[in-house]
Amino acid sequence: MESITDRPLAGGQGRMPSTPHEPRDDGLDAGAMPGRSLRAWLDRALGSARNGDFARFWAAEATSAVGSQITAVAMPLLAALSLGASPMSVGVLTAAAGLPHLVFGLFAGAWVDRLRRRPIMIAADIGRAALLATIPLAAWLGALSIELLIAVAFLDGALKVFFDIAYLAYVPTLVSRSQLVEANSKLEATASGAQVVGPALGGAMVRLLGAPLAILADALTFLASALFLRGIRAQEPAPEPTRGSSVLSEVANGCGVVWRNGVLRALALASAVTNFGAFIFLAVYVLYLTRTLGLGPGAVGLVFALGGVGALFGSLLAGTIRARWGIGPTLVSSLALFGVFGLTILPAVVFPRYALPLILVAEFMQWVVVVIFDINAMSLRQTITPDRLLGRVNGTMRFVVWGIRPAGSLLGGYLGGRIGLPAALAVGGLVMLVSFAPLLVSPIPRLRSLDPDVACSS
Repeated sequence: MESITDRPLAGGQGRMPSTPHEPRDDGLDAGAMPGRSLRAWLDRALGSARNGDFARFWAAEATSAVGSQITAVAMPLLAALSLGASPMSVGVLTAAAGLPHLVFGLFAGAWVDRLRRRPIMIAADIGRAALLATIPLAAWLGALSIELLIAVAFLDGALKVFFDIAYLAYVPTLVSRSQLVEANSKLEATASGAQVVGPALGGAMVRLLGAPLAILADALTFLASALFLRGIRAQEPAPEPTRGSSVLSEVANGCGVVWRNGVLRALALASAVTNFGAFIFLAVYVLYLTRTLGLGPGAVGLVFALGGVGALFGSLLAGTIRARWGIGPTLVSSLALFGVFGLTILPAVVFPRYALPLILVAEFMQWVVVVIFDINAMSLRQTITPDRLLGRVNGTMRFVVWGIRPAGSLLGGYLGGRIGLPAALAVGGLVMLVSFAPLLVSPIPRLRSLDPDVACSS
């Protein structure tokens, strides 16, 4: 994408050596001792994690990510198996978790810019732990209901909105501009690993302990996350005074920044089109796998698990590919390939004998390339946006990109009933195929590095 001004770290702390002129022990000199070589290898492997504050932040995110994946399995199982919830009730439960992005996204961005980000994240972690703890408590008291689950899902989603927007704005205060892609890659690799491990762990915990206690385990991970965040030593700079401006005017300012900046506007439009097509696709995907292709639960689980492995690979490759190709070509090509691989599922309809291998290839490769896109797009956005605007810009992007998902899901469900599951998948795939078009008419294809000349301004 574009680039930004090189902002100093919070309080001047946490910056890692970023130029070849700074001395470092690389373990390659002829007289290097094995211990020094091992230390140099560890330094290269850890990268930004040598920064103790980023390591604590990373540990906080890893802990809560695994816990969230446990609840993602336990909550619907609790509703379906223990409460006998209807399909509509489970649908409402799912929607309740996503609705806060539409309701609070823009306002959360403006609010985050008024306060320091770390206390917001700590408060959100503690609040989410308390909310989730009400579920095993209600089960113990015999007061568990689907209405309680829906309320908890909505409030938990609201706190997640504030946490996520503060999180995206906080990372650039912990590492230097040159380390953003590496840092985001580490965070995304953790999330991808949680996507692989968490559901399996959640399923095992539900079988052994029951869904309420599995959710309690997630509540404890949020408390652990809050403790890791509490241990960060770097002093976060105070936010700039708002000079009496209202929240509504700041929301409008954030939307205006995204719209006026050619790079941010293109990223928002491309990501929104991608999500719209993807959720048309996902609305009928499981029905297609089970009803049209006749795949059993084990095969469907294999498909989704392989997607998590693909996401992990993408997180490991994101920095290397950007360094080799440049950030603009990386963004354009990864999003174009996302659409191409999405269409590889269609031959499975024509050649059902090869359906599962084709679907596995599509699932794996789509996750590889979309994570490469996400990491680099996120890093560019964090880089080109002044710190005072990060909350509002992230809130606007989250509102646009996540807000389009329910519309895609509704259209996908409608098309699946009207024109059939394979045809609905084809529509979603075609939308994903053209999602990179907004990037082509922006400055992004010409970008090779993080260029300060395309920085945002208020």
